Amino acid sequence: MPQIDFYSLKPTSRGDRFQVACRLAERIRAQDLRLLIHCPNRDEARHLDRLLWTYREDSFLPHGLVGKVDQELTPILIAEDGRPETEVQVLLNLGREVPGFFTRFDRVCDLVDLDPTLRAAGRDRFRYYRDQGHPLRHHQIQL
Repeated sequence: MPQIDFYSLKPTSRGDRFQVACRLAERIRAQDLRLLIHCPNRDEARHLDRLLWTYREDSFLPHGLVGKVDQELTPILIAEDGRPETEVQVLLNLGREVPGFFTRFDRVCDLVDLDPTLRAAGRDRFRYYRDQGHPLRHHQIQL
């Protein structure tokens, strides 16, 4: 059963969930873990891809869009549909719904933005995981 971690922005934050995704990707890679970022919206996936290239000048986060990079050599993959199925360490969810494939991962990081619609969807995901008996942790982030 995966550990579920929710990351939400404090009301005074100026950033968004994509910036939180970059920060988490850097921390997860520092632990030498592989990361699949679930981003079902194609435009948002491309936005995140660009943001990861420019996240910090003194940092390199080896990443790419599934289908555009060698998946075995790329430790941070951005996917619209949960592929490749071989990824099992950490799932970072930028989708609005609970991904149907989340149970194959050791850990799930679910990101919640300040946008009211995205916050409501995040609360729904939280309730779903809780009702399924998954261990939950919540972290508030200031950007």
